Amino acid sequence: MIKARITAIGTYVPHKKLTNVELEGMVETSNEWILQRTGIQERRISQPDEFTSDLCAAAVKDLIKRYNKNVEDVDMIIVATSTPNFSFPSVACLIQERLQISQTAGAIDISAACAGFVYALHTAHSYIASGLHRKILVLGADTLSKITDYSDRSTCILFGDGAGAVLVERDDQFQSFIGFHLGSNGKGAQHVYRTGLANKINEIELVDTQCLVQNGREVLRWVARTVPSGIHQLLDKAHSDLDQVDWFIPHSANLRLIEPICEKLNYPMEKTLYSLVNFGNTSAASIPLSLDLGIRNGKVQNGDRALMYGFGAGLVHAGQLVHLNFDEQVSEPTPL
Repeated sequence: MIKARITAIGTYVPHKKLTNVELEGMVETSNEWILQRTGIQERRISQPDEFTSDLCAAAVKDLIKRYNKNVEDVDMIIVATSTPNFSFPSVACLIQERLQISQTAGAIDISAACAGFVYALHTAHSYIASGLHRKILVLGADTLSKITDYSDRSTCILFGDGAGAVLVERDDQFQSFIGFHLGSNGKGAQHVYRTGLANKINEIELVDTQCLVQNGREVLRWVARTVPSGIHQLLDKAHSDLDQVDWFIPHSANLRLIEPICEKLNYPMEKTLYSLVNFGNTSAASIPLSLDLGIRNGKVQNGDRALMYGFGAGLVHAGQLVHLNFDEQVSEPTPL
């Protein structure tokens, strides 16, 4: 099989912060209540004229600067997002033009909610392993603040905006991708949704607010059942075990969701990376943000093995075990 390596990473979050104290003035909540139930201190909010494509472009520019990369010769762009600028055209096409990537590059968006980045990585690996592509730009980005109901304290305390980008390239020597696991359960589709052309899922009438609607309790139950089992299946298929995993990178949904997963796996929280404390739940951006925070603070090193696991609306989940070997950084990352 042709090898594929993750060669570079870049991230971006909007400048505007929304703190727990500020939320106290918007809904009936408190800083202590939010911290106790989520672990989130603040989140970033995009400007009214700042959209998912803008966050994506900024993340790629961070990647280019740090690793001295050229993206004009990318032959496929994959963007994982639930909040595209438009239903169509795709964010990927907007990025192609914005970054002056070759017009011979393919461009697609993937809709897999908070599991989107892992699905996009898996797709990029498949394209390269098949021999059809050589250099793929993978992005996970969302502007969930634009579809959040700020009168609903059960959801508005959670979500923020952000973007992460990686380059996946054909490599003759090194293989980043060790193993994967995917899954779906459309029977629970009504537990996280935003209405569109239809107003029913599984014959259940939906609340049509044009905002994100979530049944947190049901999602938590599904995650608690599904994610630990999925991780064990991934490791079995990869002929590996948790002792060989240097870093666990789950979707940064809620710290009180991550803690029981680690407890069930008997995996230390000290080796678990998350981005929710300062950025909230950024959906498809949360995993690349978490990985990059680990790189920025010197924890994550080349040679480490990281197990990424995304889960969210669909219901869908996806895990990827990777062996990290980025190119050498030539400049400092843009501060987040």
